[in-house]
Amino acid sequence: MTSAFTKTLCGAALAAFAMTASAHAGPTKPECLAGAKPGGGFDLTCRLAANALLETKQISKPMAVTYMEGGVGAVAYNHVIGKRGSDANVITAASSGSALLLAQGKFGQYDESAVRWLGALGADYGVLVVSADSPYKTLGELVEAYKAAPGDFAIAGGGAVGSQDWMKGSLLAKAAGQDPKSMRYVALEGGGAVLTALEGGHVKVGSGDAAEMGKHHVAGKVRILAVMSPERLPGELADVPTAKEQGFDIDWPVWRGYYVGKDVSDAEYEWWVKAFESASQTPEFAKEREARGLFEFTLLGKDFEDRVKADVERFKVLAKEAGM
Repeated sequence: MTSAFTKTLCGAALAAFAMTASAHAGPTKPECLAGAKPGGGFDLTCRLAANALLETKQISKPMAVTYMEGGVGAVAYNHVIGKRGSDANVITAASSGSALLLAQGKFGQYDESAVRWLGALGADYGVLVVSADSPYKTLGELVEAYKAAPGDFAIAGGGAVGSQDWMKGSLLAKAAGQDPKSMRYVALEGGGAVLTALEGGHVKVGSGDAAEMGKHHVAGKVRILAVMSPERLPGELADVPTAKEQGFDIDWPVWRGYYVGKDVSDAEYEWWVKAFESASQTPEFAKEREARGLFEFTLLGKDFEDRVKADVERFKVLAKEAGM
């Protein structure tokens, strides 16, 4: 009887151990869900994880990238919550734009607590840019001119009213003591159209991102007046001062991150966090990040979850002030 009891106990312990080991073994069919068409920011974010995790041997099988466009990530968000809430194989790409849309209630009935936020592995930063022949050489000069005659300044961005580019423009208006709701905003299709509008003299200010505008600044086609980062960016934009350096409390990181379903277990969640942490500390990962025009910005686990929730609250305030 004792022997049988011992065997049963040992069997139960082995089964429990096997279940625990399985939970820590990582995904069997790794997949990244990109909530848009191929070629955009979500695709870039998924490719960063897929390549870096495979190159650094965090995963043993190539990661599939699945596209699910709609609502700038809203369809993917609702899909994960409704159908893949416990699926630890799938991670989904997100950005600070996702937090902005959540703040505006554009992801439907769900808020930022409906998923588990894994981490961010890189970021771009907002910039304010003028044409190469613009009379404004500093952000301070632009703010003073805008303050004197806000109606003379059309601000172009690669997104609709309420988008990240619109929000960056609204920060310029606020810095000049003007109502963002009265800002002359020109919504264009992407950063390329913004550059064309600037070079053609159709708008005086462009709102965009450092990675996209940087090469045109270096080529002398446009002039970046300020980067919206806590410190100067490395590389070709090292000569461009931050907005904060110039006396303006303007900060806009465009982080690139990931989430999983709400019902993914703690062990499975921690596996992904540890995999991201290990990969992010390698030279292979640094090359992958730089190849995608991203700057160092690594936040993992609870630190990232806290950041997402703080961003949503900050964006709610900005949206309210802007009359969104």
